[in-house]
Order: sequence, then structure tokens, then C-alpha cells
Amino acid sequence: MSKNKKKDKNSKTKTNKDFVNTNNKVENSQKKLNKNQYEKELRRLQIELVKFQEWIKAKKLKVIVIFEGRDAAGKGGVIKRITESLNPRNVRVVALPSPTEREKTQWYFQRYVTHLPAAGEIVLFDRSWYNRAGVERVMGFCNEIEYQEFLRSVPEFERMLVRSGILLIKYWFSVSDDEQEKRFQARIDNPAKRWKLSPMDLESRAKWVDYSKAKDTMFAHTDIKQAPWFVVNADNKKKARLNCISHLLSLINYEDLTPEPIDLPPRQNNEGYIRPPLSDQTFVPEIF
Repeated sequence: MSKNKKKDKNSKTKTNKDFVNTNNKVENSQKKLNKNQYEKELRRLQIELVKFQEWIKAKKLKVIVIFEGRDAAGKGGVIKRITESLNPRNVRVVALPSPTEREKTQWYFQRYVTHLPAAGEIVLFDRSWYNRAGVERVMGFCNEIEYQEFLRSVPEFERMLVRSGILLIKYWFSVSDDEQEKRFQARIDNPAKRWKLSPMDLESRAKWVDYSKAKDTMFAHTDIKQAPWFVVNADNKKKARLNCISHLLSLINYEDLTPEPIDLPPRQNNEGYIRPPLSDQTFVPEIF
């Protein structure tokens, strides 16, 4: 069994800046990516994700991946591409609605703790406890005391998760003002996607600067060594998906545990079995 990833013995612990401020960032962002290139690379990465999942399951690792960022930044798109080839028994997506009246009286992190992974599981948070640092702060859904307590407690909460053996990965999807507006308009024009635009999303457009300030403050308090923020340039959706998945795969030195080829056993002999008449069953109309 050969290792799929090799560590550079001279490399140091990677931080947020190592992945964002590269010399080739501008050059790479300007390169075009055609549909065939994208689909080929996505397919390759999804096969690697299957190996990644099998390794996590075999080694009983616990992984949390948090996806945060602007509305319409592409978080849901990359989550969909990550999960579509994986086993849902070991990979879960958590996208919580607004807290109930009862949940509002609980310890803030309580409703998130119930969704933490067990051994061999990956949990993807489509937004997370960072709601308090973003929408709750900007829209006034929490008071100043609650907000300041969150900023103080979340680094310790995340350090506690890491000490417990959880690998905590945090992604921020960054999208420009013009690109977000273009995506909002595309959703408005497409009836199949209009549900993605909530009144809160529209309100966020009017408070763009307030959200930017809230994000900067959040980073200043929560971009910690044990769980740094990784920023994804999301103006190009397809590149953002490939870059995020590729980076995720690079964080664990997994090995290929692909099972050996399977030989199908022979099917059982008929031995007098008579199938009931098809007229006794109710079929879905064949319209197509």
C-alpha cells in the first residue's frame, strides 16, 4: 500500500497566509478553466475524496469542516461536490435553521455540540456557530454582552474541540461586491433558484460594509493557530470548488484503502420461483 500524500520534511505548520498570499495567486486567478478541464479535475478529486473518507473511517478520525462567507459565495456548491460521491453514513451536512425559543435560552454552543462527529465521521457545517459573529451581530439578533462573550469563548471552545481529537477546518468564501450582485440577479431570474434568496440575504446587500467590519473583527479574534481560517477566492465558482477540495485533501496524510476488485457471486437458481403478475403491482406512469 503506497502513500497517497507525502509530507515535506522541511515544511512548517501551514497557516492561513500560506494558502492565500502566494506569488501566483493573481496569475492563477486569471487563467481560464474550460468545462472539460473542470469536470476532469473534479472527477479526479472526488475519487481522492472517497479515499480520504475511507482513511478517516479506518483510522476513526473525527473531522469538522466549517463553511462561512458572504451570501451567494458558493459554499453550498462546494459542499455538494464534496458529498455527492461519499457515503452519507459517514459524512453529514449540518445547516441549522434559526434557533427556536427554547434554543435561545441554551448555552450558545449547545445546539451545535449535538452535531459533532463521532469516530470515523466527517461533519460539514453550512454556516455554524459563527452566525453570532456575522448575521446576529450585524442584524442585532444578539446584544453586545452576548457578542463580546462569543468572541472570548469561541477560541477556547475550538481549542477544546481540537484537544479532544477533532480536526477542525474553517473556510471563508470571499466574493466581490460585483460578483455577488450578479449571482443574486441570476437567482432572481431563475425560479428554480429563487428560494435561495431570503429576506436576510437581501438585507445583507444593504449592510455590505457592516458585514465586512464584522468579518474583520471575527478573524482578529478567531484566526487561531489550532484552527486557522483558510480564505477561498470564490469569484470563480469552479476554481473555488477545485481549490477548496484540493486544499482539504492536503490537510490529512491519507493512504489509498481502495478495496480489491470485487467478483460478483453467481445468482441463486430459480428452483420453481414464479413471479407475481405485473398487473398486481402499481407502476409509476412512464411519461418519458
